[in-house]
Amino acid sequence: MSQLPRPEYPRPQFVRPSWMNLNGTWQFEIDHGASGRARGLIDGAYSREITVPFCPESRLSGVEYKDFMAAVWYRRTFTLPEEAQGKRVLLHFGAVDFRCEAWVNGKSVGVHEGGYVSFTFEITDALVPGENTLVVCADDDQRAGFQPYGKQSARYESYGCSYTRTTGIWQTVWLEWVEPAYIRQVRMIPDAANGSLYLDATIDGCDHGMTLTAEASFSGAPECESTVLVDGGHAKMTLTVKNKHLWGPGEGNLYDLKLTLAKDGKPGDTLDSYFALRTVSLDGMKCLINGKPVFQRLILDQGFYPDGIYTAPTDEALKHDIEMSMAMGFNGARLHQKVFEARFLYWADRLGYLCWGEMASWGIDASRPMTMGIMLREWLESVERDFCAPSIIGWCPYNEVWGESNNGLRQLTLQMTYRATKAADPTRPVIDASGGFHCCETDIYDIHDYEQDVNVYKERYKAGAPLFEPCPGKQLYTGGPRFVSEYGGIYWSNDEKGWGYGVAPKSREEFLSRYEGLTTALLDSPDLMGFCYTQLTDVEQEQNGLYTYDRRPKFPPEAIAAVNRRKAAIED
Repeated sequence: MSQLPRPEYPRPQFVRPSWMNLNGTWQFEIDHGASGRARGLIDGAYSREITVPFCPESRLSGVEYKDFMAAVWYRRTFTLPEEAQGKRVLLHFGAVDFRCEAWVNGKSVGVHEGGYVSFTFEITDALVPGENTLVVCADDDQRAGFQPYGKQSARYESYGCSYTRTTGIWQTVWLEWVEPAYIRQVRMIPDAANGSLYLDATIDGCDHGMTLTAEASFSGAPECESTVLVDGGHAKMTLTVKNKHLWGPGEGNLYDLKLTLAKDGKPGDTLDSYFALRTVSLDGMKCLINGKPVFQRLILDQGFYPDGIYTAPTDEALKHDIEMSMAMGFNGARLHQKVFEARFLYWADRLGYLCWGEMASWGIDASRPMTMGIMLREWLESVERDFCAPSIIGWCPYNEVWGESNNGLRQLTLQMTYRATKAADPTRPVIDASGGFHCCETDIYDIHDYEQDVNVYKERYKAGAPLFEPCPGKQLYTGGPRFVSEYGGIYWSNDEKGWGYGVAPKSREEFLSRYEGLTTALLDSPDLMGFCYTQLTDVEQEQNGLYTYDRRPKFPPEAIAAVNRRKAAIED
């Protein structure tokens, strides 16, 4: 590993050269009573050190403390380079679980709630010449029942589908210095049919007469350029490329994009980005990518690592997980019960890998009104963060929300979250609650089906079979694409530990036979738009991965790929 952990630029679709990585060794203190503010920990002494950005539960952090921590504290110093003088300085966090407050030189510079999304505090007014001190406190009361925690265990130990917790900082912390007027946010909506891109940039600190210039290229060759006036804090334009290179499964065709903000012809803020020509739509029972039906051969990816827990040890490890999946013939993944870091989506964009963006909704009771605002706020922040990623081809805020309770509040929560997601992003399909209680407002009707008998599966999914019949806790199927979004999970443990679904096969040959039978039944169904196999790797005690937890294949990847790559009925 590099001496500086995770040294790569953390936001690859929004790149500026003027930045400083704050990963590495920080002072650290566990605050079991969440009393650190009262006890003076903003200025007091800390007893430990930690390696950021790894959570204190992880081996890579150097702490490896696995019990509950009500709050954790971090401190380090930094000195800005000369080039940052006179600029606005932004403090960025990739993710901090759950409630984060930061102080620079003893002055509070911001508070953020939500353990899975990126956020920024401007710290310009708190800086002093020379050395500055940064303190961060993260409060993480997971057992209080009001915060999403995904697959983090609510018990001391890991159990069932719940694994080691993540507390505090778990993605890169970094500084960036910008001009008084800078590009704060960009929304990009591609139109694959017409070879165009609609762009809406939000400008912070804009002044009268400012312009924004966008220059697009492909493999170094210029494609188009446009300049518009900034109006009302926004610069809006449509770019039309000379040569269409469509993005799709296995075809990560990306256009480079340079954005330059100027005043009176003098360039100011400049950033590098990229985009793709990719459109997602639904047609009857089919999901279309750029107008063509694509059967989604997905894997369930939970994004856990034995040494980093929620945090990949290296950028290469993120890329490798995608390559492992593609080697077995999968064309995408459900990014399950976790908002994955932007660097993962960057590699998915480059490799042409289909991803469903999810929220870590477990831990939130959808029937409790107070939890909706907490969940929805963070969920919409994640939708906004990843809006421009071409690899994200759909959204799913909830997973396995069952039944009805509390005078219909659970159903109302799902309905409102679905509608809010569609309002935030009308360009992608939305599943309201994967495998759970569909509230009659979902773009795709999906189920989780862990049946292990191949003959039952073939009968259940044959052409004309009455699929998706109502069962307790689920709504009636009302039409539209159908998706088996979890299946398989076949138990196979190299050391006969842990658990998986069904009775473990007696041999690798029996495993491959069962895998082929279940998967072929889904591929041959003319009524399905895709499947998602559980899962890419083992995670702690859950031993149903196609790879071990340390990323070794349990079966020849080419044998799994031969099954997955068969043409699906719906692709005819």
